Amino acid sequence: MTDKVYTRKGDDGTTQLLFAGKDRVLKASARVAAYGDGDEAVSALGIARAEALEGGLDEIAGIVLGLQRELFVVNAELATPPEHAHRLTDEVSRVTQAMVDALEHRIDELTASFEQPRDFIVPGNTKLGAALDHAGRVIRRAERSAVTLSGTEAVRAELLRYLNRLADLAWVLARFAEAREQQPRSR
Repeated sequence: MTDKVYTRKGDDGTTQLLFAGKDRVLKASARVAAYGDGDEAVSALGIARAEALEGGLDEIAGIVLGLQRELFVVNAELATPPEHAHRLTDEVSRVTQAMVDALEHRIDELTASFEQPRDFIVPGNTKLGAALDHAGRVIRRAERSAVTLSGTEAVRAELLRYLNRLADLAWVLARFAEAREQQPRSR
């Protein structure tokens, strides 16, 4: 076992997908772009989670951590060539309709707890709200990349629905966080 971070295998512009054996694909492929955008969404949510923790909003931080972990499921599915999809496991490496339903439930639950904005939102009312808005836009990009991939390769509808709802939830979480941050807190 080596302690080195680099392998040099990707120096030729290729990478290996999950369950693909020694087969390699270009790093510029639509599949790699899709899960790469998903990886960026995980990181963007990490910034939001750090802001929530710093602000003492542990409930929001916990929700965001769960979403980050679920994006690993999305990315695992995207990183798997369709011919190896049978090797995926529900809610570990394959998105399920139950995951989509859970996002919808969370959106409904949160939107019932604060007054909905009546105007367009300009991000930046709070650091956490801005971080969540940014994460939501990165998630939308991941969704667009997955849709692009679906034009040439199989992408399951549940995965596309999940990314769509997740971007919606990021927007709702940003508004929820702003409402919470503007309330006086007891210490």
